[in-house]
Amino acid sequence: MSSAKGLFEPLDQAKFGWFHGKSIFTTGMGVFTDGYDLSSIGIVLTLALASFGVKSLTGIESSLLAGSALVGAALGAIIFGFLANRGRKAFYGLDVAIMAVAALAQAFVGNIPELIAVRFILGIGVGADYVLSPLIMGEHSNAADRGKSVALGFGITWGLGATFAAVLYLVLMAFHVPPNLIWRIVLAAGSLPAASVIYLRRKMPETARFLARIAGDGREVEKVVSEVVGSHRTLRIDGNLKDAHTLSYYFAHQWKRFTAAALLWFLFDIVAYSGILFGPSLIAKGIGLSSGTFQLVMEFCFVVPGGVVAMLLIDRWGRKPLQILGFIGMAASLLAFSIYRVEAAAVPLIGLMLYGTENMLQQAGPGSVSASGILGVELSPTKVRSVVQSLTVASGRLGAALTAFVFPAIFKSMGESFAIGFLASIAAVAAILTLVAIPETKRQALERSAQEEDPQSAELEPIA
Repeated sequence: MSSAKGLFEPLDQAKFGWFHGKSIFTTGMGVFTDGYDLSSIGIVLTLALASFGVKSLTGIESSLLAGSALVGAALGAIIFGFLANRGRKAFYGLDVAIMAVAALAQAFVGNIPELIAVRFILGIGVGADYVLSPLIMGEHSNAADRGKSVALGFGITWGLGATFAAVLYLVLMAFHVPPNLIWRIVLAAGSLPAASVIYLRRKMPETARFLARIAGDGREVEKVVSEVVGSHRTLRIDGNLKDAHTLSYYFAHQWKRFTAAALLWFLFDIVAYSGILFGPSLIAKGIGLSSGTFQLVMEFCFVVPGGVVAMLLIDRWGRKPLQILGFIGMAASLLAFSIYRVEAAAVPLIGLMLYGTENMLQQAGPGSVSASGILGVELSPTKVRSVVQSLTVASGRLGAALTAFVFPAIFKSMGESFAIGFLASIAAVAAILTLVAIPETKRQALERSAQEEDPQSAELEPIA
């Protein structure tokens, strides 16, 4: 019999295996759907309006169409964040089921208010997924690969989803499909990747950390650790594993970390979603590209490569330096785009490269750190992790929704140059906040990064 060790040490020290790979796929297809659904509306909006007989939108209609899914995501995050404290697995699969039904329903709407309402429901599923997926992946992951697992499952797959939306739109256009069908097909196709993982998500095991620290079920902890690790060892559980602290205790002692994580996602989404929601319709025009081509180039040539960079470096360099450098790069690229706006309009390649560089640095940095949900997971103890995660997700979605309602007005009243310069200043502030308020958590056990006591009540025995 070995000496007593930390209960979760087998999870933290496990080698990357089949279970981890399956977990990334199961999580990633939901995030693929998020990227697809949240970006596709910007591509097909003009076609949808034409089919409704609408030549132009009022300011409030434009903002509601762009922001309804984001407001829904904030609500979904809060609801499912509290529900997840009753069980991570209990609600996993419901999130993508909501997304699948709502995405399909978009094909049957007959006017703008109906489309806004359906996208609000779609957003509830997206918000739920942003809470549950990083939470479950993080609690199952080993310490050495947690960063790259989340960067792959979130950063890269989100970009691939947005890329696929652009590809489908361009293919349908190339085959001269009637415009009234194109926008319905593009929006409804988001139901397919979501529906494909409902079964897999329902079969995922509950996390050992939830079972130990919230449910206090030692026997189930043994089974889950063995399944995740592919174990040649088994756990023997002794004593009470439940965390006796209350939610208010953790918020009283660690509120600064939780607030910083939420504020960073809020600031990031203000900058990021200005491009996601309005880049195809506002910025693409300035550099002479159609909305579909613009999004395809941005996602495939810049966002996805940025996600690959993050995946390769996040567990080597760490979360903090990647995020700081990413925010600084975003600020510099946006500032350059603002200054050289006239040159960019005259030579579209200049504008494309400047804005593309901003997208790449965005995904190589905070897009794969704050916006992947990893800070909420790694900086909060198990007892309060789902609630903190819900608050960080909701903060990000509210930042994005604020962009949907405010950015068009700034763009129109102050001009493109000022609006983009304003976004650059927000990115610079976020870089400073990351430097002073966020600890480095690379390759650390969750209990250490979250300042949570790891229960020392398990022993490892070889299987006979």
